[in-house]
Amino acid sequence: MRLFSTFLTLVLFSIVLLPNTFAQNYAQWELPEGAIARFGKGGIHKIQYSPDNRFFAVASTIGIWIYDTVTLQEVVLFTGNMGGISCMSLSPDGRTFAVGGGQVLQLWDTIIGERQATLTGHTNGIFDVVFSSDGQTIATGSSDGTVRLWDAHTGEQKKTFAKGINWITSVALSPDGEGVVSGNSDGTLNVWDVPTGEHKQTLTGHTHWIHAVAFSPDGQTLVSSDNGTIRMWDASTGAHKKTLAKDGSHGSVVFSPSGHIFASGNYDGNIHLWDAETGEYKKTLTGHLGPVNSIAFSPDSNTIIGGGEGNIHLWDAATGEQKETIHGHSGLVRSIAFSRNGNTLATANYNSTIRLWDTVTGEHKRTFAEDTWEVRSVTFSPDEDILASGNYDGTIRLWNAKTGELIRTLAGHAEGVYSVAFSPDGGTLVSGSEDDTLRLWDVHTGERKMILSGNAEDVYSVAFSPDGKTFASGHHDGTIHLRDTDTGKHQTVLNGHTWTVWSVTFSPDGRTLASGSADETIRLWDVATGKHQTTFTPFEGTVFSVAFSLDGRTLASGNDNDTVHLWDVDTGERIKILTGHSRRVWQVAFSPDGRTLASGSGDGTVLLWALTAR
Repeated sequence: MRLFSTFLTLVLFSIVLLPNTFAQNYAQWELPEGAIARFGKGGIHKIQYSPDNRFFAVASTIGIWIYDTVTLQEVVLFTGNMGGISCMSLSPDGRTFAVGGGQVLQLWDTIIGERQATLTGHTNGIFDVVFSSDGQTIATGSSDGTVRLWDAHTGEQKKTFAKGINWITSVALSPDGEGVVSGNSDGTLNVWDVPTGEHKQTLTGHTHWIHAVAFSPDGQTLVSSDNGTIRMWDASTGAHKKTLAKDGSHGSVVFSPSGHIFASGNYDGNIHLWDAETGEYKKTLTGHLGPVNSIAFSPDSNTIIGGGEGNIHLWDAATGEQKETIHGHSGLVRSIAFSRNGNTLATANYNSTIRLWDTVTGEHKRTFAEDTWEVRSVTFSPDEDILASGNYDGTIRLWNAKTGELIRTLAGHAEGVYSVAFSPDGGTLVSGSEDDTLRLWDVHTGERKMILSGNAEDVYSVAFSPDGKTFASGHHDGTIHLRDTDTGKHQTVLNGHTWTVWSVTFSPDGRTLASGSADETIRLWDVATGKHQTTFTPFEGTVFSVAFSLDGRTLASGNDNDTVHLWDVDTGERIKILTGHSRRVWQVAFSPDGRTLASGSGDGTVLLWALTAR
């Protein structure tokens, strides 16, 4: 591990020498071509300590982050061509990462940061991967219904185990390497003998999809978890020993290296500690606001680390006291918005948080914690004083953008709010909901000005015209409605899309409306006449967001295939495709000065792209 430590030291030293503030806080690490910064580190899939306790690795949706265990600072990011990461395992000697993404498994050298091999054979997505205790074998479980064993050094496939057609959702190798267990989508566990390939038995009792399975360090006990329970099994006989239950679904289980306790991570944000021999409940670790996706013990068993809703928390294993919190990771970015001066970018996350980022330095400025599961839309008032959020629980919250204080909550929608927008004068807010209604609110008093309903299905998108006299709404049935802001009366209905209109936006001069739809098209409309002007067709997949450039000559679209497209509004030609996200792009937004495009993605990050003059 000395070589690896030297490598990390050199990387850290080179980062410190970079003069750009972005580079000092990781926002410029491993950027795709054309991007100038990245906000956020991606959602967390797996956390694992190195055997010498010098670092821990975090597998996220964009790559693998390495953190120093002393400073808790990110030291390096491995991305390469990993694709969408679903699982990760670190070899017992700390020299190799096995990374699952899609149908392939990649082996990465942790010392030089290069890919060693790509292992193919699975015919569907890989859910889990684990090294054997001696580091010689890698086991993978896939939704193709198979467990496969690979030679960790040559990459050769050694064995394939299959039983039925259920997805393999988790996998574990016994400490002696003689047995492999799979957790399955039907709630069963299958046990195989590794040397002979014989299927030994099927363990039943769970009633839901198996989220995790783990052997105790001595190999005597097997633990498995599903949506509601944890079960302990005798690893030698397969006999069921005990059923454990705590409120909430259990998403991960892991034993301490000492073997005295094991931890379970819940979807409610709690981590529970249990006695590994008796199954007795010991204590609960709190701190996460959302699901705990991964847990790891330090090699000395003294520290527990958990990754979940956007933060990494560390606790003292003996006392349960929270020691540190690492920020920056997040779930999918559903909505983004620039402040009027362009110095701040707001991001709304699936995990109930809103974050403000400094677009000059790349620093995370503030977090607003919602008490609802999902924030679907966020926007600044024209004077930048208020930040509005539309939420899954049907509420709209108005925040003081400078202090983070909640000003008021606007209630009335019966179902989730998909989109919110301020009028140009900042006095009115419009909200669109899946309860089939539009509501206009007085921003200063919080009073509802009007309710509009009965004309179309769920409202997915709303936007005001630049003069504020008209607002548009996009609906699940594919229609777009233009209404008078003062009276709420219909001006016209735009027909043409055949499915959900996810996004509507007016051109800067107010003459053209652009719409993006689940029917895989972008349409431009003449606002005055309501006539369809032209159709842009990206590739396959939903168009979730459209935005005009400052001069109105370029249209950006965020797409289901993880890309951003730039279009010439006059000719309809595609100017450029921006690639770099590993999940669908939910929203795009131009900076007020027109020099930068931001894209928010399901990979938990926002990329900033530099735009060249046309």
